[in-house]
Amino acid sequence: MITAISTADAPGAVGPYSQAIKVGNLLFVSGQLPIDPATGEFNSANAVEQAEQCLRNMAAIAREAGTKLSNTVKTTVLLTDLGDFAEVNRVYAEFFSKPFPARACYEVKALPKGAKVEIEAVIAVD
Repeated sequence: MITAISTADAPGAVGPYSQAIKVGNLLFVSGQLPIDPATGEFNSANAVEQAEQCLRNMAAIAREAGTKLSNTVKTTVLLTDLGDFAEVNRVYAEFFSKPFPARACYEVKALPKGAKVEIEAVIAVD
């Protein structure tokens, strides 16, 4: 069974997609932009602070689905500048611990709304 997951504690979708979809014991979290759900705006123009907001949004969606960020098995990090990689990595490591999720990271030309960071995930649901 496919179940859409949605919470007001993370920004709403900016297109025709769900915040997350739960299938069986897996939660597929759509790419999270650095939008503060309280304001509907980016939390910062800084890539590191944007990454923090992306991960906070992801954690809120995980909670809504009855799981937690520490159950993340795979992430994809999109950056508009790989020069931000080391600093974003530092923040990423504050949200995850060993065994770290599998991950891919790509530099992209642009992200929605001019974001510098977008992060998506697959999270196990207990």
